This record gives sequence, C-alpha cells and structure tokens, in this order.
Amino acid sequence: MIASNWKEVLAPQTEASLSHEIDIFEGQIALMKQGKLDEKVFAETRLRKGVYGQRYDNGQRHDGFQSRTLSFPQRHVKGPGTEWDAPGMQRIKIPFGGMTPDQMDVLAQVADEYAEGILHVTTRQDFQLHYVHIEDTPDMMRRLASVGITTHEACGNVVRNTTCCPLAGVCHTEAFDVTPYAKALADFLMGHDDTQDFGRKIKVAFSGCEDKACGLVMMHDIGFIGKTRLIDGVKVRGFDMYVGGGLGTIPHQAKLLAAFVPEEEIMPISQAVSRVFARLGEKKNRNRARIKFLVARLGIEAFQRLVQEERALLPFDDRWGGYLEEVYAYRETPFKPASPLNGKQRPEGFDTWYRTNVRPQPQEGYVVTTVHLPLGDLTSAQMIQLADVARKYVGDNVRTTVEQNIVFRWVAESDLPALYQDLQAIGLGDTGAGTIVDITACPGTDTCKLGIASSRGLARELIIRLKAKNATLDRAIQDLRIKISGCFNSCGQHHVADIGFFGNSRKSGNRKVPHFQVVLGGQWEKNAGSYGLAIGSVPAKSVPEVVDAITNAYLEQREPAERFQDWVVRLGKKEARELIRPFMPIPAFEVSPAFFADWGDPRTFTLGDLGIGECAGEVVSLFSMEISKAESEAFDAQLALEDGEIQTAAERGFNAMIYAAKALVRTEFLDVGDDPDQIVTSFRKRFFDTEKFFDPYAKGKFGRYLFKHHKDPVENPNQEQARQVIEEAQLFIEATHACEMRLTESIQQSIPVLPQAKPKRKPVKLPPGYKN
Repeated sequence: MIASNWKEVLAPQTEASLSHEIDIFEGQIALMKQGKLDEKVFAETRLRKGVYGQRYDNGQRHDGFQSRTLSFPQRHVKGPGTEWDAPGMQRIKIPFGGMTPDQMDVLAQVADEYAEGILHVTTRQDFQLHYVHIEDTPDMMRRLASVGITTHEACGNVVRNTTCCPLAGVCHTEAFDVTPYAKALADFLMGHDDTQDFGRKIKVAFSGCEDKACGLVMMHDIGFIGKTRLIDGVKVRGFDMYVGGGLGTIPHQAKLLAAFVPEEEIMPISQAVSRVFARLGEKKNRNRARIKFLVARLGIEAFQRLVQEERALLPFDDRWGGYLEEVYAYRETPFKPASPLNGKQRPEGFDTWYRTNVRPQPQEGYVVTTVHLPLGDLTSAQMIQLADVARKYVGDNVRTTVEQNIVFRWVAESDLPALYQDLQAIGLGDTGAGTIVDITACPGTDTCKLGIASSRGLARELIIRLKAKNATLDRAIQDLRIKISGCFNSCGQHHVADIGFFGNSRKSGNRKVPHFQVVLGGQWEKNAGSYGLAIGSVPAKSVPEVVDAITNAYLEQREPAERFQDWVVRLGKKEARELIRPFMPIPAFEVSPAFFADWGDPRTFTLGDLGIGECAGEVVSLFSMEISKAESEAFDAQLALEDGEIQTAAERGFNAMIYAAKALVRTEFLDVGDDPDQIVTSFRKRFFDTEKFFDPYAKGKFGRYLFKHHKDPVENPNQEQARQVIEEAQLFIEATHACEMRLTESIQQSIPVLPQAKPKRKPVKLPPGYKN
C-alpha cells in the first residue's frame, strides 16, 4: 500500500479526534516547508506530536579531531538549529504501559518501515523509534491511531504519558487496581484546555502500594497512591495525592497535597493543580519551570491553599464522576484457565528464568512473567513474534515497565515451560529481570543531543561482565539495581538506583576524558522514597572496576541481612569516596589511550597539540588546581549533611560555588582575591554577562545558582534545603569544568598554524638502474 492511501483507508477505523489532530500536523509540516511558520512555533508543535530531534541533527558531527559537516538534501529546518532531513526520534505514548497483540503488530510494522527496525522501551512505559524522517510521521501516526495508539502530547510542555505500576491488579499488597484510574485521568488531561499553557512538562504516576516501588510516585510532578477507608461500614476508595516531585538536575521529593482524595475528585483537583501551575509557574526561565520549583518557592501549605481556591472556582464537568461507571466495570480477563505447574517437565535454564522472571499473582494458578529486554530494545521481527506469543498465552494482558521491560500477566502456571521455550526461540528468553544485570540506561550519546557520556555503551559492557559471573554472585548483589544516565538530567533514573552513574567529563593535560559520577544509596522502594548523592567522578573505563569494588565491600562489611541503602548510610560518604578513590586517577594517554575514548565509540577525545610538561610529568593547569578546592569543599558539605550539621553543609555548598567561580575567573584575572562579592562580580562581568559560561542547551542555568545563593543565603536551612544547595553546587562545578574546556578549545583553534619550510632532501646514492 502506498503512503498516500493510509489516510483514506484507515479513516473508518480511527477515532475522529485523532485523525483531525494528525491532519492538522500534516498541514503544519507543509506550511513549514513553505517558510510560513515560525521555526520555534513549529518545533513546539512537532514536540507535542512526539516528534523529537536527535543527535547530529544540526548537520555537524565531531570525528574526534574536529567537527565535520553532514550533508542533507534540503536546506529547510524543523526547529532552531535542526536540519529538516536529519533523522529524528518518534516517541509513542502507551498509557499505564498497556498494549494488545494487535497494537504490538502495528508498532513493529511502523518501526520496520519508518525507523531502524528497533523499538526502545523507555523509563516512562513509552516506545521510542529512532532515525525517523519528519515527512513520514503523519502516516506513521495514522497507522498507530487505527489501533488506538497516539503520539499526541508524548513530548512538549504538556502532561506526558501517565505511568502506572505494571503489577496493578495482580499485586499482593495493593489497596486496589489503579489501572482504570490511570487510563481515565490520562484521557481527561490529554488536550485539556487547562494543560496547554505550561512552562514545562508534567509527569503523572499511579501506585496501588505505598511501601513498594510500584509507580515511583515520589519522583513525579503529580502522583497518586491508592488507599481505602471504612466509612459507615463500607470500604471506600481514595488516593493520597502528591505534587512537586521530580528528578532532573536537582531532584525533589514530592509533597503530600491532600490525604485520601475521593475518587470523584482526582480529575478536578488535577485540573486545579494544572491551572495554578499554568498561572504561577515559571515561563521565561525553562530551567526553573517544573512544578517542583513552584512548590518549593511557595511552600506546600501555600500551594495547597491555591489549589483549594482554584478547585472552588472550577465549572462543573460531568466527566469528574462519570468515569467511575467504567472503573467499576473494568476487569482483566484471563486468556486461559488457571492451572498449576505441578510436575511439568522443565527445560534447561528454566529454573533460573523462573526465579528471576516469574512472580506469582494473588489469583491462584496465575503468574506474571517478565520479558527481559537488555537496554530496553527489541527488533521489529521480535515484536511481531512476541505478539504471536502473547496471543497464544495471555491475550491482551501485556504491559511495558519503567525498567524497560515487557510483562505478560495472567500466565497459567502450567504454560510456563512452553512459554519459556517460545521466548528462547525468538531471542527474548534472557534471565535476570529485576537483578543487577537488568540495567536501566537512557539513550545517552547514541542519539540524545544532551548526552555527555555513553550510558548505553557502559551499560552494555557492565551487562556482559556481570552476566559472565551472575550465577556465582551472592543473592544480595544479584538483587541490586544499577541505573545510568548519559548526563545530569537523570533520564536513566540514577538518583533512585542502589548504584547510579551519570555522565560528565574531565581533563587530563590537554585531553578530555569521559567520566561518570558515582551515585550511591538511592531507594527504589517506597515509591522512590529517597535519592542517592554523588560521591565522586571516575573515568568511564574504570566504572566496571568501581562496581566490583563497591559490591565486594558491601559483601565484606554488611551486617547480617543489612540492606544496601542502610550499609551506605552506615559507611558514610567519606568512606564511600575512599572506595572509589583508587579508580579516580587518569593514566597518561601514551600508557592507556583507551581511557580517552568512550565505551563503544572509537573516536578519541582530544584538544589538539598543547604542550606536555617535561620534568615531573604533565603540566597541571592553575584551573585544575583551583577547581579541586571547589570539589573538595562540595564533598565536605556532603559529609556535614550526613553528620546532621545542616547549617555547615549549606555554607560549604555555597563556598564550593565561590571556589569554582574563582577558579574560572583566575583564568583571566589572577588578582581577583578571596572576597566573595568581588568573585561573584567578576564572574558575572567576565563569564555570565558575556555568555561565555553558557552552554548550548542549559544556557546560564547553573550560573544563576551562584547568584541566587549569593544574594539570598538560606537562613536556618532544613535538611532538604541544605541538600539542594549541595546538589546545585555540584552542578555549578560541572558547568565550570565544561566552560573552561570550551574556552581552552577556542584558544587552541585560534592559534595560527605557521608554515614550515620543507626540508632539503639529501641526494641518495642508488644502485645502477634506479632513478632518484
């Protein structure tokens, strides 16, 4: 079938509102090609259809020595600095992760025909396809819409995909199945008039349990935890509603907005929250535009009052309670009758798979099985085959997970051996789901424009090494979680991992070296109940040895039955840093050139031909010496926080910013002195006002942290406020490193190359018959 027919052919089986949205977008594409739409307006438009840019879409790619131009046929753009013909990414919404075999078929088809033939499961239960051309997206969207899948508001400053515990409805500890509530609220908020004027996105999650990981409510903008109460002898459903959580550069724990919100109130209160956020949330500075910053600025009590006032003003909407009839009619239907495993013959490898990938349901005779997807990927062919496997064993009871896997629900126990063999046959029978080999990683430098280091390359290497010895690992190590982000933005959820990493870079002499910050002690349970703190940065090529050192120390030092988070707390930040200190040094390039390239990337990081010191090794720059003081002060701030010295922790966090600013200022003005006022003034004049400190994406975001704390120091801070100062100090230090690198590169590129005289050749006496 040719592409021009998809609109006509699929119209009868596509919801009219979805068809209309796609038609509008297709018209906007045409207008953009004609130069009749502002590029910034079109960029937000396509983002709201899930159409993202991708790495190298500005037409430039660095080969390890210099930037090279990528040639694209058309000279249009699809947004600022984004070439029209550059491949992009398409995000596809899967509310609560639920999908059917028919939907899986279409997902596989569009991935094969319009992308690279790989489907990537995200940490928000979405799918992402890469290397998609923008002119293919309308027909792709039509084919998805024909089976009830939309990309509408998969990106942009709107309410994103609503996530939900993948075990909702088949969980032993849940209050009730929150699935139909998640679906109803997702439908209600999508395209709602009150969700169209945000400064940034809102992410929503549902959980049926308080103490398990479930929906990870505490790291969301809006979150719901299901609760029940006895009222007049009747069990009534409701939700504890949270607001203001989020990871990103500065993680915030969500705050309780209201306890036990009645089920008919979750829609209007979400609408009221949206109105308050749209009216009072930051619009000019996108880096402070998430709802977590508004809640922190106003305080939860003031925010609660504003939401209550807004709720009282809302005009009545019959959808608020009208959806409940569908909620109580909602039932998942088992595809096959329950039956026990009993004495069924078990194929080779089955027992290991059963231990890690199978969970019993409260419904007797049924289990949930996890299809483990390393790096969250499966091919189009595997997706087609997996859809057929689902039809055979579970029907429509399939979901994606935030750990980048797929689960089959309502599997009859007696079918497990056959299911395992069928998964093995299509290359999806990997064991280790939910264990240390089930590593979460964002796209990183593979495709993301913000990636600093190769999160997927590192994850791939760790998976290979850990799988090789997984069978011999202690159970306490097997049960740990590793999560990796390619930058500080936490798309890989490193803050809530037992062992987390996020990408950054450092310099050794005149060369850049890919690094990862090590984050220990995040809590996955209790709906992402607490966040880890960075303890130091190590070269990317040292990370596998760092993982070994940390896990070995945990095994040797832990008390009986002591959890990893408890061990990290007892160990303390100072001793934790000592564990990784041996892996922080960078060997000389001549000794280990591999350290100067990232995992899975053959390119070498280089700054050119700067000189190397002679007598005692490489020359260490003044900046390197000064910035080390800032890093030390930031670490001491963490130790003070751990010891309960809250005021000291906050003060040292600010001091770390001052030291970092001074390090940068002294690259231009040696006599800046030690006075904080003078340092801040010089930093503003020389680096901020001139925008030298700005990077292409965060702009001056991290510099504003310094100005904020200099102008308004936190008085009598609580633990959370002190923690935020330390986090912001760490990010300011990282930004200072990045600025100095950019300036050094600029200087090197501006040094003229002097012509060299050609050496005179000495005549060579040749044997008879040869010519010189």
